[in-house]
Amino acid sequence: MNADSPREWLATCPRALASVLRAELEALGAEDCKEQAAAVSFRGTRAVMYRACLWSRVASRVLLPLGQGAADSADELYRTVQEFPWPQLLRQGASFAIDFHGTNRALRNTRFGAQRSKDAVMDRFRASGLTPPPVRPENPDIRIQLRLRGARLDLALDMAGESLHRRGYRRGTGDAPLKENLAAAMLLRAGWPALAERGGALLDPMCGSATLLIEGAMMAADMAPALGRERFGFQAWGDHDDAQWAAIVADARGRRERGHSSVLPEIRGYDANPRVIRRAQENIAAAGLEKAVRVSVKSLAEVTRPTHRPLPLGLVISNPPYGERLGDREALPMLYRHLGELLHREFQGWEAAILTGDKALGKALGLRSHRQHDAYNGALPVTLVLLSLGPDNRLRDLPPPMDGDARNDPWAGASASDSPAPESIDAMNSHPGLSPGAEMFANRLRKNQRRLASWLKRSGVTCYRLYDADMPEYAVAVDRYEDWLHVAEYRPPASVSADAAAQRLAEVRAALPSATGVPRERIVFKRRERQRGQQQYQRRGQGAAQLLVHEDSAQLLVNLHDYLDTGLFLDHRPLRRRIAAEASGRRFLNLFCYTGSATIHAALAGARETVSVDLSNAYLRWLAQNIAQNGLAESRHHMVREDVLKWLRSGTDTFDIILLDPPSFSNSKKVVGSFDVQRDHGGLIDLAMARLAPEGVLYFSNNRRKFQLNAQVSERYRCEDITAKTLDPDFKRAPPPHRCWRLQHHSDPAGTSS
Repeated sequence: MNADSPREWLATCPRALASVLRAELEALGAEDCKEQAAAVSFRGTRAVMYRACLWSRVASRVLLPLGQGAADSADELYRTVQEFPWPQLLRQGASFAIDFHGTNRALRNTRFGAQRSKDAVMDRFRASGLTPPPVRPENPDIRIQLRLRGARLDLALDMAGESLHRRGYRRGTGDAPLKENLAAAMLLRAGWPALAERGGALLDPMCGSATLLIEGAMMAADMAPALGRERFGFQAWGDHDDAQWAAIVADARGRRERGHSSVLPEIRGYDANPRVIRRAQENIAAAGLEKAVRVSVKSLAEVTRPTHRPLPLGLVISNPPYGERLGDREALPMLYRHLGELLHREFQGWEAAILTGDKALGKALGLRSHRQHDAYNGALPVTLVLLSLGPDNRLRDLPPPMDGDARNDPWAGASASDSPAPESIDAMNSHPGLSPGAEMFANRLRKNQRRLASWLKRSGVTCYRLYDADMPEYAVAVDRYEDWLHVAEYRPPASVSADAAAQRLAEVRAALPSATGVPRERIVFKRRERQRGQQQYQRRGQGAAQLLVHEDSAQLLVNLHDYLDTGLFLDHRPLRRRIAAEASGRRFLNLFCYTGSATIHAALAGARETVSVDLSNAYLRWLAQNIAQNGLAESRHHMVREDVLKWLRSGTDTFDIILLDPPSFSNSKKVVGSFDVQRDHGGLIDLAMARLAPEGVLYFSNNRRKFQLNAQVSERYRCEDITAKTLDPDFKRAPPPHRCWRLQHHSDPAGTSS
């Protein structure tokens, strides 16, 4: 056996992980460890180097520094490289490659530097009377690392060969793979090895290709991460000792066998994309961990703490999308908030470690972290957020507001204010009692609330219409969104003077807080004014934060301040519930989808797939936020920005349920011509019915008050007017706010569509 004297070594790692690598190396027997920006220098024997290559979970490479020399010119570079004893450093017949880094005023091309250095190595062999070794740029037996720093050249041998983060188990990855050594560093910083020893569980709710789970299982099973590698660079090193290395490998194999035979902790992962789960299963099998790691298809909304046995301790760890490669950045705060709610609800007493590319997204979890660590995933800066999940670590911050356009509606301009003008507030504060008009309005609100009370309690509805111009002189619509009121003033008729309209609105403002119990700062007023030209599409509010409201199992985002419409059509609530009741296992198409509330209901009810089509980027961004807020997977719920008529003509695939809810009128500049629902609905319905499966159902709805269904539509299809069935008590008034039909294909006696 060759003498195993201590040497100086250098282990590299991703930036900001040197402290984690140092702790690893010291546990492996390294001495005099000194941290650098992305490396740790250390002193140790050859055996320590072998163990570092085999056992380090964080290192990228382990280098043997050879020395330095001058390289202020091409000739000086050549002489410096040739001086080193390459016949003794490289094993006979081993192939090599030069990795050359850096430039200076004389050496401006790294390829030229590598070529000149390669010539120097080969000439040193010739000068020693030996045949030069083969040069193999791809997959050499050993790499010579040369780094030019000004006029100085650092030389080293790469003991690892291929980067150590490549364990060899990956058969497939997702679109934004997490490097294995960063995954291991996450687990180490989160304290997973100690949790595993105490019987804690490991769970990744968005596991992707299962890198975190595999790395965690390898730690729990005492598996050396590089045990499956076929070749290391040091095997072509002149001072390599085969017997010593074989003994270290045998020890690692014994530890692996003992680890596999022990009782391993519960390790589970979920992802909403079946293709990703299949790749994860392939990776788990390649790592030999099929019995230790279980993954299955689940969206974030379906994830719960496993209940098959008590799991009081555990770690939830995840690398959610953070907007550089995956995910709509505007939807990400909603995804993170949903993840935070899941952690708080299901995993009390556990630890959590979440990797995010934006610290603001970490804050969107709504949970207080006890520590944060900066790192890099490749070139992307990321932050590891560590949390101890308990009842007292919730935050109250909301995600930032959404930016977008107003709805394509001739009444879309809206003046919004959170509270009355200062002079109105002063006037109300000076009169503790209400005026007769305000008291009359307040009494009507109380009467409506009593009328709806039993239905609200029975149905669980929290967003509803409380008042809709029930008294003509008070021409407003009052909608309650949980703890907020949204008040839209209708444009007064010409017979009502501006002074009279202003006085009545002041009485409405005065009456609302006492009649509803909602404080003034949570009451939003809007005035409907006819807009001209581009004014009707402009955003009017000041960018107030969105609100999260609940409708059955759905969590939906509304914006009470910035647009005339809030993002949720309350009158369509029964239709959304009907669609949810029919959606399980079926394909759902939402045309003119708006913010996609019906899509969310269908998806949460188990729709096999949904497609939502709208021409507005703003609405599709809003829908993406709703999808993320509910923990649903965009891989199964597709959004299409396209003119609906054009999209219907361009495809042939069919759907089991279609919702067709077009605007009453549209003259968008994004399409040729205008659309009028009364004039054009026949052709639109024909196009939609062509995309309906033979036994499918199409729901057609619109808000045109005097709308009449074309008689030819009734002849071509089975049509049922279900308007009355799609109105809850808060909207049962004449005329109804919308009309709705249920359409199906006619069937012949054999049961086939005509």
